[in-house]
Amino acid sequence: MSAATAMLFRTRGKRQLHITDMLSYLYLTLGTLIMLGPVLWGVTSSFKTPAAITRFPPEFFPFAEKTVVVEGYEDPLPLFDVTMEDGTVRRLAQVRRVGLERQMIDPAAPEAGIIKAKMDATEIVQEFRLAWENYAEPLQQFDFVVYFRNSIVVTASATLLTLLLNSMLAFALSKYRFRGQSAILNIFLIMILLPGAVTLAPKYLVITSLGWNNNLLGVIIPTLASPTAVFLLRQYMLTLPDELVDAARVDGASEWYIYWRIILPLSMPALATLAIFSIMWRWNDFLWPLIVLTENRNFTLQVALNLFQGQYDVQWGYLLAMTVLSLLPVTFIFAFLQKYIATGIATTGLK
Repeated sequence: MSAATAMLFRTRGKRQLHITDMLSYLYLTLGTLIMLGPVLWGVTSSFKTPAAITRFPPEFFPFAEKTVVVEGYEDPLPLFDVTMEDGTVRRLAQVRRVGLERQMIDPAAPEAGIIKAKMDATEIVQEFRLAWENYAEPLQQFDFVVYFRNSIVVTASATLLTLLLNSMLAFALSKYRFRGQSAILNIFLIMILLPGAVTLAPKYLVITSLGWNNNLLGVIIPTLASPTAVFLLRQYMLTLPDELVDAARVDGASEWYIYWRIILPLSMPALATLAIFSIMWRWNDFLWPLIVLTENRNFTLQVALNLFQGQYDVQWGYLLAMTVLSLLPVTFIFAFLQKYIATGIATTGLK
């Protein structure tokens, strides 16, 4: 049993659960449901039909109305259990709805004619069915591969450059001593507190002057300098002993060699943590790509999902299905690298 698993199942009571153990498990269970509940609801809703998504009261599992093909009618008709005036229940198919009244027919004997039933005397017949068309149809109509590729390019390029540039600046702020160092650090701390919307207009003016509108460079470059990333890496590098740097300089190592061969390998937990954050930031970014990109061929996946929202209608089934697909890459990456988050924040460089 690993240390993490042993800690998870460790209890205060030796033979039976203590009250604090019960409260802890209750707290963790509620927290898990609160965090994962909306995600699970989105996944199950992506397999629902449009009628099931808008049904009230809502249902967690994807149930769809059961239909039957009746001779003389082009489209399948929905089935209802109808309570008749004598108290018997018959399973009828709805032809049309007029106000608060349903006009039904008997699927076994359609020649018997129309049977009228009040709305409150009918109950729709449902069956468990996964609406795979929510995934299949958008992939045929929606240039998913192009948008997915654009998101991969933006996320991978921005993450790699963010790790490189911000780690270089963090190295300088943590291991060099120069005039104005404290002022620069204070400026970075102030920038962390600024809302992102404050810098949208200046960034847009800069990329417009450079001709990067409707270009992936306009999405990637302005996001590289991150005060949060610099602060995170600097705080971690401060824990690395200065004696390692001094010893390398005595041995004749260049500053680039010290940074690349000594500081970066020792900072891998912090870099992995920043990589997770950067991937999540870039992959899920919507507002900035929406401002910069104007042509469909350059859209990232998050911006392209907006195409399913029309002026008068939202294709919720398609939108939810494509959203689930867009969550899969970042989920797998997070699951692979999440162990480094606690390590990068809690550990030091001293071994």
